[in-house]
Amino acid sequence: MTSYIFCIAQHYIKLDFDDQYIIRKQLLLPFMPFMVKEIEDHSPLLFTLTVTQDDIQTNNEAVSRMSTVDTGNGDIIVDRLPNGGYQYTIKNIESQKCCLLKTDKLFQNCTCQLFGDYNMQRFGLNNALMLSYTFAGSYKNTLLIHASLIRHEHKAYAFTAKSGTGKSTQANLWLQHIPNCDLMNDDNPIIRLIDQKLYAFGSPWSGKTPCYRNIRAELGAIIQICRAQENSITQLSPIQSFIMLMGACSSMKWDVDIYERNCQLAKQIIEASPIYALHCLPNKESAILCQKTVAK
Repeated sequence: MTSYIFCIAQHYIKLDFDDQYIIRKQLLLPFMPFMVKEIEDHSPLLFTLTVTQDDIQTNNEAVSRMSTVDTGNGDIIVDRLPNGGYQYTIKNIESQKCCLLKTDKLFQNCTCQLFGDYNMQRFGLNNALMLSYTFAGSYKNTLLIHASLIRHEHKAYAFTAKSGTGKSTQANLWLQHIPNCDLMNDDNPIIRLIDQKLYAFGSPWSGKTPCYRNIRAELGAIIQICRAQENSITQLSPIQSFIMLMGACSSMKWDVDIYERNCQLAKQIIEASPIYALHCLPNKESAILCQKTVAK
């Protein structure tokens, strides 16, 4: 067994490759900034994922089909196992099976089998780790959200939007026109509640932008990007904020424990951090308006 330990948003995870597996470290490039030699202070593992070449599939008669999720990059078929855990079949945009992931109920012990060529295996392992982290994190006041994350003067600002609406565009406008900004993550940053404070973290999951930074900042605000013919910004009501935030994070409504924990954390985020809707054009003026409003 060959093992690697990573510290992501101050959670430790362990990745084991069984002895049959020929490890290609290129599979782990986005995770290298998060690699550590050992676990400090005897902190518990968030989860362990074992990569094996053994056949781990549970036959269809023994599972309950929960959902087929279109991620935009391929489908994920979700099955509930008899022990309360889950089986995920991860496919790429060509509908090729890249990974089979099996977990226990709490996502603490996970196993995956990879398929196909290097690109398929990298896609499969990346998604297996992200799914395991997302749902194990639900039990630890941790939320993975679909957003671009900017750091400005020691505070983090998350831009959320439907794919193609302009979250990365607004982040780039801040980088170009607002002093003292840097990009923390461009697709899937992490929000954690630690000692009653909200922090945003970079992650190994950054979409098409290779921004894999092991950094954190106190959360300043969350901004929903909406296309418009002129620039304006408003603070959302608690109900509007809740709907937006739950739509920006991954959850499983059929898993009551995980869904209720995500809802509870979303409520705490809304109580502690303002959430805005920026109706905007993709121009410098929108970034200046946004910064002056949310960073006041």
